[in-house]
Amino acid sequence: MKAIRIFRRNIASAIKSIFRNFSLSAASVLCTTITLIIVALAMIVSGNINRFTEDLESTLTIVAFADENCTKEDLNVIKSRLLEIKNIKSDELIVKDKDKVLEENTKDKDDVLSTILGTLATEENFLRSEFIITVKDASKLEDTVKSIKQIDNIVNVEYNEDVVEKMVPIFNVVKQITIIIILGLIVVTIFLICNTIKLTIFARKNEIEIMRLVGISNFVIKLPFVIEGLFLGIIGSIIPIVVTIWGYTITFDKLEGVLFANFIKMLDPFPFTLYVSGALLIIGAIVGMIGSYTTVRKYLKI
Repeated sequence: MKAIRIFRRNIASAIKSIFRNFSLSAASVLCTTITLIIVALAMIVSGNINRFTEDLESTLTIVAFADENCTKEDLNVIKSRLLEIKNIKSDELIVKDKDKVLEENTKDKDDVLSTILGTLATEENFLRSEFIITVKDASKLEDTVKSIKQIDNIVNVEYNEDVVEKMVPIFNVVKQITIIIILGLIVVTIFLICNTIKLTIFARKNEIEIMRLVGISNFVIKLPFVIEGLFLGIIGSIIPIVVTIWGYTITFDKLEGVLFANFIKMLDPFPFTLYVSGALLIIGAIVGMIGSYTTVRKYLKI
């Protein structure tokens, strides 16, 4: 019961302190709000980019062509070597021998064209055995292709180079830029919260000295300041959470869940916005506590 009373008293003290230094507290909350709105935008962009990358990876395939003289045993050896490559989805590897390729190319064709293709395949080895490969990570496609080319009896490898060379690096740069911006804003927010807590400590200097003299523990003296920082962070996360849920849902409905003429499919608002909101609340609380705890350690040497 005593611990509960002390905790309640510290909460009340933290709330009074916020109103006592209202202008600086408001500045800290405003900076936290702006930071978390940008964090939310970055998370939304990153989440949808990851969704697009996953869709891209699920459709991005490599076609490896075997030597025309390969036997079934050779094809099995090639398959085994392919399965050793970590970036290849083993459960989606498709092997087509020459007969299968020929069958697919002559299916639904007229008799004359079927005869021509059959002659080319039989006499000139026009068609080769194929390995249809799906990758796990599109950013590692180049390395995967190099590994495939090193396998004996693989004579050619085809894939959509333009998509990989242009799209994936752009997405990676976007992610890196957003991370740098977020970290910079978080540092500014922590700095403002530190100043808020520092003024609170200076304003309560005499009270703190009396608490020391009567033998109150260090933990009890420090706790109100840490709680104040926690509250500032949580208050600063409320508006970003509302903006995230409302804004993303409205945008999703207006765009019908797609971007750039059906090029990118957006993530469903729920539960995606709930995950983002939870992350914002946690980030706000952590940033507030880090700012307050750092200041307490520096200016409240007990």
